[in-house]
Amino acid sequence: TLSNFEVSLGGYRGVDDPAVTVRLEVLDAADSAGHARVGDYLTVWTTTPWTLPGNLVVAVGEDLDYVAIERGGDRYWVAASRVEAVFGEERDPVANATGRDLLGIVYRPPLPYFEDLANRGGFRVIPSTAVETDEGTGLVHMAPAYGEEDLYAMQALGIDLLVDPVNLEARFTDAVPELAGLHVHDAESKIIELLGQSGALMKSERILHAYPFCYRTDQPLIYKAIPTWFVNVEAIRDRMVELNGSIHWVPERVGANRFGNWLEDARDWAVSRHRFWGSCIPVWECSDCGHQDCIGGRAELEERSGVWLDDLHKHVVDEITYPCPRCAATGSEDRAGVMVRVPEVLDCWFESGSMPYAQLHYPFENEERFPRRFPADFIAEGLDQTRGWFYTLHVLAAALFDEVAFNNCVVNGMILAEDGRKMSKRLKNYPEPSAMLHRYGGDAVRAYLIDSPVLRAEPLRFSEAGVREVVRTVILPFWNAYSFFTTYAEADGMRFDDLRAAPPPAERPEIDRWILSVLQSLIRKTNLLMEGYYLYAVVSPALGFVNDLTNWYVRRSRRRFWRSREGHERDKRAAFATLYEVLVTFSRLLAPVLPFITEEIHDGLVPDSTSVHHSYYPSVIEDLIDEDLERSMAIARSVVTLGRFLRSDNAVGVRQPLAGLTVVSRDPQVAAATHRHARIVAEELNVRRVDTSEDELSVVEFRAKANFRRLGPRLGAAVKE
Repeated sequence: TLSNFEVSLGGYRGVDDPAVTVRLEVLDAADSAGHARVGDYLTVWTTTPWTLPGNLVVAVGEDLDYVAIERGGDRYWVAASRVEAVFGEERDPVANATGRDLLGIVYRPPLPYFEDLANRGGFRVIPSTAVETDEGTGLVHMAPAYGEEDLYAMQALGIDLLVDPVNLEARFTDAVPELAGLHVHDAESKIIELLGQSGALMKSERILHAYPFCYRTDQPLIYKAIPTWFVNVEAIRDRMVELNGSIHWVPERVGANRFGNWLEDARDWAVSRHRFWGSCIPVWECSDCGHQDCIGGRAELEERSGVWLDDLHKHVVDEITYPCPRCAATGSEDRAGVMVRVPEVLDCWFESGSMPYAQLHYPFENEERFPRRFPADFIAEGLDQTRGWFYTLHVLAAALFDEVAFNNCVVNGMILAEDGRKMSKRLKNYPEPSAMLHRYGGDAVRAYLIDSPVLRAEPLRFSEAGVREVVRTVILPFWNAYSFFTTYAEADGMRFDDLRAAPPPAERPEIDRWILSVLQSLIRKTNLLMEGYYLYAVVSPALGFVNDLTNWYVRRSRRRFWRSREGHERDKRAAFATLYEVLVTFSRLLAPVLPFITEEIHDGLVPDSTSVHHSYYPSVIEDLIDEDLERSMAIARSVVTLGRFLRSDNAVGVRQPLAGLTVVSRDPQVAAATHRHARIVAEELNVRRVDTSEDELSVVEFRAKANFRRLGPRLGAAVKE
């Protein structure tokens, strides 16, 4: 069970925690139009009893149905759909109401520490869209110091209250004397005891639920409101949504859905942290009057303080002070405030969003260079960055320049361990990277990752078997094609200069023209997809070309390279020239995917040349593309594949010659391609004759068998007839 929680919820873990059901006595029901009455009880449930001292309101869903259940002479309000779950059995209600009817009810707080806040709008029923009835009672205890939805629900009603008797060490303060000094989790048993003594406790149990843990220290975390600096994102939210429409996302669904939905619901961004390491928030505050200055750079700080900073670390910057300009302007001798830097540092994600400017030290330098590099042509990162780097870049660019930070965004999915869990250094649930590289090479690992769901922003369960398969189906065949060429070229004394005497492509045999055409079509498609950043659609066809080259072209042309083929010199030169051109061009095309093997092959075929990675990327030569030839050869290869299946299904090996093969299709292109490549089909399938037909009935035998189980109930005794 714990393992399942870790897999599905990431930083959460299944833990056994106390859960309590508490009753809150209604003190004033005047605003409830008579549905509830003084002396009734509101029923709330929580899995974090330590938050009850900070309770300020109870939330209901305005359109949900609620009922009052009588128990021991008292009436308890609960969501209509939760009666059995709360009371253990179905009970008839003695009163009914909607959540809207219950708004404004005033109740006695679960613990008597902040009762005076009732005069300021506390301890009453409010509406919230976050209320659900999947669990609990349908009435939600809210402590805004420990819950984001709680705080927003109160702020929406203009209730400006916040009670927080817990310090930064997660220990209760003296505001709650009975719990002072206790860690919140250690205090829960005492809280339950206090609830029992006051009569507020209805039920105490233990449940297994998901709870957040620190991924570094393995310690349980709490949510807690602290004073924070914010970026006013909500003020530019609509403009951010509009700007997002001009960004080209790959895949498109990430920008339209995941990122777009996140922007539509974006809230103000908390950018301050209480840490030592981090960029100092450049705000100085007067110790006397509270005046604040935001300092725009080291030169401005020097003007005010007389100190030039060479070290921007917190412990150095915090030493810089200067007289308060507002206090000085008053001319009052009793006001001589000192400007001191605020203690917080910036969240590192703020710095990530500042990257386009910080890398050029803009605007302090590179004022002419910066506009040429902004927005970025493209960026690429993982799917998780829709709420990280992609978001912070977008926020700051919109706020500063009313512009996007990037024009194109390529999003990759997450790489998981083979068991589906997140890769963990602690768990070591992944193969050792250095061993993988040593065993299979960087090209195999790279090609496996690129030709995977990761480039479609989907998760990948990393498998060593997958890397091994790339070696078997791509790396080795590609290298074998190169080795085949160099071996026969050396044996035949064929020099690179000799290839210039080969006939031009248009005069070469059909198999040569076919492989050149397929390669040029691949180049055309690859360039088109690359320019659109559709990398996930690029690699598979490119790797598939290795199969075209090795399992069809080289295998079918093998005899053409043999030295003993006297009288076939022109054909042999055409074969050598074609394979050479294909290997060189394909190496350049595939260089971004297989950088090492393509460098080796290119260096062997084009000696004394520049690196394959410094060569021009191939551009399509339209004159070499023969789409009709490609289409007909594809049909012929399909016929061969189907013919091999037929032999296999009937246990007739390819070595056994057969009289004939009939290709049945009503498509005239199939018939034409079969006749055009009849010799190839006949050789591949070892048949003497290749025919075509449009009459399926000439080779299909129909048989029917009655389904007596279905017919029996309908026909009865007549079923035999």
